Amino acid sequence: MAMTLITTNTSSDAATSDFTTGIDSTYKLYIFKFININPATTGQDFGFQVNVAGESDYDEVITSTSFSAWYGEAGSGPSLAYDTAKDQAQDTGFQDLNSAQSSDADSGMAGTLWLFNPSNTTYVKHFYAVTTSFTLDATPNHNNYYIAGYVNVTGAIDEIQFKYSSGNFDGIISMYGVG
Repeated sequence: MAMTLITTNTSSDAATSDFTTGIDSTYKLYIFKFININPATTGQDFGFQVNVAGESDYDEVITSTSFSAWYGEAGSGPSLAYDTAKDQAQDTGFQDLNSAQSSDADSGMAGTLWLFNPSNTTYVKHFYAVTTSFTLDATPNHNNYYIAGYVNVTGAIDEIQFKYSSGNFDGIISMYGVG
């Protein structure tokens, strides 16, 4: 099956990147590509939340799990660890896709989010994501994040928002439809 580019948001010093059109029953799978996403403020987490059709807030219930692999800039590590701080257990917060990202010019985040069958009105909506970024946790390191879960709603999802936990950002997010 081919990927069809639906739209691209190019953000420059933006608080959010919203996709409020284009998510409908046309495709069973929506893929979001993150290209050189860079926060204005070091130490922020990048995440997403969705909105059910007809609703006004990005606050749907999510259950998820996360783990990361990292290697320190100075040669420390490597490490592979379950990341309980990024899990959600029936929570309405934004789902983190990375952690404590640096705002340095060489620290852009990249990755992909897959959202399955968001227009279905019978089942919950599954997702998974893989991202990579340079972070400044205890020491500078490169991280790969792996996140999976579901949005616990049976209503059709027609909007998605991406943002950092605080501050603005630059970068490109493209939305594709598959199938």
